[in-house]
Amino acid sequence: AHLKFESGVHRVQRVPVNDVRIHTSATSVAVLPEVENDFDIVLNPSDLKIDTYRASGAGGQHVNTTESAVRITHLPTNTTVAIQDERSQHRNKSKAMMILKSRVYN
Repeated sequence: AHLKFESGVHRVQRVPVNDVRIHTSATSVAVLPEVENDFDIVLNPSDLKIDTYRASGAGGQHVNTTESAVRITHLPTNTTVAIQDERSQHRNKSKAMMILKSRVYN
């Protein structure tokens, strides 16, 4: 069995204690498989191509001055992971490695 992601929309209806109207809200839910840090898969550093680049999107002047986004490619399987969630390049790199390990394992 291969781990895949599940996604969908969740709708919530509630009646606050100080109101009689029904309040409705919706949210998107995505469940992604994640490998734990003590996972035994070892990726050879020579099989990895690690690129750093400037993050895109909102963030003001900070995103224009630092290369915090990370793209890691596992060359034997041609699997690529790109992360720009955090402000720190080191945190993005560790997140990308966890995701890459889970994808290569599958």
